Amino acid sequence: MKVIICIGSCCHLKGARQVVKKLQFLINENGLTDLVELGGTPCRGKCQYDVCVTVDDKFYSVSPETAEQFFCENILSKLNRP
Repeated sequence: MKVIICIGSCCHLKGARQVVKKLQFLINENGLTDLVELGGTPCRGKCQYDVCVTVDDKFYSVSPETAEQFFCENILSKLNRP
């Protein structure tokens, strides 16, 4: 699974660094480092939303506060992990 986080200036100001750190932690904590590829990208042009995150090319709007819920609903559940 490929998870790409926007690290452009708008997303940076909205907490991209915190989203990255939280997702890195959750991926490691759940033993998914061999199944989830985490990467960054320049601006995706969706600056009106929270941090732009794509999972296998599907767009999501994620904030530092919603990163754990996003992980459970859109990464963990798609990998069929509890």
